Amino acid sequence: MHRTVIRCLAQGAPNTPMGEVQAAAKTLMPPIPLYRALLRAHRNLPPEMRSLGDDYVKSEFRRHQKIDNPLQIVGFCSQWKMYLDSLHMDQFKPGGSRGQALDPKLIDKLYELKLAASEVFDPERAQARPPPKKDESDS
Repeated sequence: MHRTVIRCLAQGAPNTPMGEVQAAAKTLMPPIPLYRALLRAHRNLPPEMRSLGDDYVKSEFRRHQKIDNPLQIVGFCSQWKMYLDSLHMDQFKPGGSRGQALDPKLIDKLYELKLAASEVFDPERAQARPPPKKDESDS
């Protein structure tokens, strides 16, 4: 895949202004180093997010391993590079990529919703009574 990208950037892609391809080439990383950098960046995530992210990256890179269209390769690598850059930016933020602090009003509403749901659903009653059986004659 890497040789195809280099060939594309050297020749210019058909039906695409050379300036766009050159602009994309400045931020591109070759696929294998990009893959490794993504897996390395996932090491800083919580275990659940790391597992999900690693599996997704591996499957996407496997799916796109045999692509020959240079524009697809450039697009694929540039999107993953943007994701990698966002991971690096999130490392320096105090909350990381784990979200934002909730507004106190929203926390109050969520708590009220939790209380209302617990009043409606009683787990002890639900487990004590089996679900009603459907009559076979109704169908």
